[in-house]
Amino acid sequence: MTEPCIITVAITGSLPTKANNPAVPISVPEQVESTHAAFEAGASLVHCHVRNDDGTPSSDPEKFARLMEGVRRYCPGMIVQFSTGGRSGSGRERGGMLSLKPDMASLSTGSVNFPTRVYENSPDLVDWLAEEMLRHGVKPEIEAFDLSMIFKAVQMAEEGRIEGPLHVQFVMGVKNAMPADRESFAFFAATLKRLAPDATFTGAGIGRFQTTLVDWSLDAGGHCRTGLEDNVRLSRDALAPSNAALVRLAAERCERHGRRVATPAEARRILSLPAA
Repeated sequence: MTEPCIITVAITGSLPTKANNPAVPISVPEQVESTHAAFEAGASLVHCHVRNDDGTPSSDPEKFARLMEGVRRYCPGMIVQFSTGGRSGSGRERGGMLSLKPDMASLSTGSVNFPTRVYENSPDLVDWLAEEMLRHGVKPEIEAFDLSMIFKAVQMAEEGRIEGPLHVQFVMGVKNAMPADRESFAFFAATLKRLAPDATFTGAGIGRFQTTLVDWSLDAGGHCRTGLEDNVRLSRDALAPSNAALVRLAAERCERHGRRVATPAEARRILSLPAA
């Protein structure tokens, strides 16, 4: 039987603003409402960033706490994943919310060039974030922007610094980082399977490559990510009216590829997470 597909919705991120698309949810109530609509459309995992009142990125644990409380209230069973990304804070500030014990958190296991800056993940910081996740029972999602990050994650799992099975997100289409190249995607997936046969993976395409990565990942038996963090457009000529609209588009792609959309309970089983 074909494994159902987990749809991750990345609702906000650190960069998109309402000037880019009025549907981008900034405040915690907006984020909860947007997540609920995406949940109803088929998303079983929400990737969370929080913002200050002026829209700038934040790592404020209190905001993360209110967002998680709202999601768990209105989206029963949905997997809550916090971002520890570098745009939202510096140093250990990036993991200050892990004590809230979300189901998952993102973890990049190396540094990479972004469009205008270095996305810096020093070995010391990576080790500390992984230790905090292990201590609080938070499953990492490895955000792999290049091949070395996959090897590093596998090494950390073998050493017991990440509790397996691994879940890896292949991120493609970021300017100055890994382009959206299908042969490279296939090589990433094959390498992960060779090094960690029980691992699962998700494809994340930035901007116009969002749907492309959904298709490639579905073809390869993986899972998919969508949402306004990565792409504010529904098509070349139209802004996405909501995160839910992008989730519905991903769900349609699942059907085309003969994959059923995973329920929250199925997503938890696939990712080896406790039942809600």
